[in-house]
Amino acid sequence: MQTNFTEAQRADPKIAEAEAILRACVHCGFCTATCPTYVLLGDELDSPRGRIYLIKQMLEEEKPATADVAKHIDRCLSCLACTTTCPSGVDYMHLIDQARVHVEETYRRPALDRFFRALVAQVLPEPKRMQQALSLARFGKPFAPLLDLVKPLRPAAAMLRLAPNRLPRTVTHPEARPLTSRRGRVAVLTGCAQSVLAPSINEATFRLLQRMGFEPVVPKGQGCCGALTHHMGREDDALSRARRNIDSYMSEIDGERLDAIIINASGCGTTVKDYGHMFARDPLYAEQAQTVSSLTKDITEFVAEHGLPEGETPLKVRVAYHAACSMQHGQKIRTEPTRLLLKAGFEVVEPAEGHLCCGSAGTYNILQPELAGKLRDRKLAHLAQIRPDVIATGNIGCMTQLASGTDVPLVHTVELLDWATGGPRPAAMVR
Repeated sequence: MQTNFTEAQRADPKIAEAEAILRACVHCGFCTATCPTYVLLGDELDSPRGRIYLIKQMLEEEKPATADVAKHIDRCLSCLACTTTCPSGVDYMHLIDQARVHVEETYRRPALDRFFRALVAQVLPEPKRMQQALSLARFGKPFAPLLDLVKPLRPAAAMLRLAPNRLPRTVTHPEARPLTSRRGRVAVLTGCAQSVLAPSINEATFRLLQRMGFEPVVPKGQGCCGALTHHMGREDDALSRARRNIDSYMSEIDGERLDAIIINASGCGTTVKDYGHMFARDPLYAEQAQTVSSLTKDITEFVAEHGLPEGETPLKVRVAYHAACSMQHGQKIRTEPTRLLLKAGFEVVEPAEGHLCCGSAGTYNILQPELAGKLRDRKLAHLAQIRPDVIATGNIGCMTQLASGTDVPLVHTVELLDWATGGPRPAAMVR
């Protein structure tokens, strides 16, 4: 793609990066076939190629984002299916990230939109606030249909619908057990939303790692990885959270040493693996961020590398594996989860259109509830066709999104692997 940036603009490292990404695009349109919003809406401006044109114009002209530009940028899920499809290797992820920051800094949204975005940014990354909010949400659930009638209030309705009817018991730190033989020491990111919605995932992760001979630790001071606000264009907030986590991990690395940083929420994994890029121009954090990124592994990636421990194989269970976008497109982890499930003794099936997003996408199912609902229903229809006993995935966002529309148990892949190697049956499967 031809660009028209001035030399003065190119002196800005961010613009120089954006121009390189833009120039890699050859207008082929392969991305449109795998873009969820283009598949639903058929609008060129709601495809990666169309958004690339909008971003190019916005950055070249150095103008504030308009309401129309913000609408199309906001509709992007950052599922990154386009990056898997693109034959030219266009780095769409970092381009859309930069566009979101520009929109956030230059466009004044309507009042209710600003309110809901601020609410999400303040509550979801903070476990205590989120727990309090979810405890209150049950009182508001009956009013969700009424809120749906007023378009600007639909994010509130979406939040109420996604809230679980009851919260699981709080687990600050999963139980640590003595190891008979120690192969290494790993940090585990316990997460923000996940630690409230499904602490059983962290518990299963701890048990499986310990069964493998690895000592799991929760570094002091770690918190939200920054992904939630990063994808809302709130750059300062995201970088602040990332720095806190980098400091936390480096204390462990410089202390008793870490063999890996384990993440069991694929959306978080994609972001933490990108810390090296996010801080590449930060003289204080560049090297440390790269160290953290290089050590980061998804739990299934780590187990595949070090071997699934022996254990009692459960009864034959038909597992539908839903590949989270941040796993298959963001981290390029495509075969490890299903191979591990097969090795553990499960029957594994995958739905049609496995490359398309379920509509979760971090905060997308709150801020874009109509499109998210259509994508969820499309995904669930494909899952229903393969008649699974349970649906497994590697991301809490996908679990929450899909659970809102089906009675089939939703579990994390690590919960099944833990069960297969001696752990308890996942709570979602106990009826």
